[in-house]
Amino acid sequence: MAVPKKRTSKAKRNMRRSHDGISAPSFIVEADGTVRRPHRVNLETGLYRGRKVLADAKEEKEAE
Repeated sequence: MAVPKKRTSKAKRNMRRSHDGISAPSFIVEADGTVRRPHRVNLETGLYRGRKVLADAKEEKEAE
């Protein structure tokens, strides 16, 4: 069975754990003041990178 030869120091242990931290999620504030996550469609306006990619619920009802 594998057994460590030497005890891991506090510094080595902490350096190994340095990548385990949880970072706060980033947000983007649009020109109209709405907030969204990066690389995702703004569900309130239906825009992604300045282009309309989602139809509004009002537009869908009018089309029917």
